Amino acid sequence: MCIRKAELKDAEEMTALLVKAQWFTYKELYSELYIQQLISKYYNEQRIREEITEISDAWHGYYLALEEGKIAGVIGGGMVKEQVGEIYVFYLDPQMRGKGIGTRLLEFYTKLQKYQFHATEQRVSVAKGNHLGIPFYESRHFILQDEHVAYGASKEDKDMSLLYSRSI
Repeated sequence: MCIRKAELKDAEEMTALLVKAQWFTYKELYSELYIQQLISKYYNEQRIREEITEISDAWHGYYLALEEGKIAGVIGGGMVKEQVGEIYVFYLDPQMRGKGIGTRLLEFYTKLQKYQFHATEQRVSVAKGNHLGIPFYESRHFILQDEHVAYGASKEDKDMSLLYSRSI
């Protein structure tokens, strides 16, 4: 497995993986209409292309796990305040789950936030009811801090997030 920063040439394949992962992760939590709205807003190829090139402390860009030349996982995030990093996007190809790819990608990204951006705390928001993500993070010492309406959602959407954090 190889982990590297995303490049523009990856945008189409990344978009396809992120769309596939959205359906896999949220099909039991949200309506088809709501999932499609999330995909249209956040996981369209034009936005992915912009987010590959527009890098800052607040957005570190995307990093990819590649297995046999194909994108198996995507992670991205940024600093939310001094010494506090957050993971905004973290998805695996559903067919690649259970192979240690997510663990290795998270470890890589944690080191990036810790050593390059000097984070001492790492956060992640997980959809309430996400029985794939919650156990993953809890087993890696993330501790539940708060429950809130998900980024870009309203209470009517019933899209609630659980904020987890850990020291790094």
